[in-house]
Amino acid sequence: MKTMKTLLVAAVLTGAPGLALAQGCNWMKDRQATMSCAPGSVFDHESGTCVAEATS
Repeated sequence: MKTMKTLLVAAVLTGAPGLALAQGCNWMKDRQATMSCAPGSVFDHESGTCVAEATS
């Protein structure tokens, strides 16, 4: 019986990291917002707004 408990604990400990990784794939995806700017403008991370795209 002791061997069975040891094998069960080993199986759980082996599978735990995989379950944690699977949970991490979609973590906070439902709380992320997307920002799109009008054509000819880009998002400026410093100001948090859309600014005219610089052309050279």
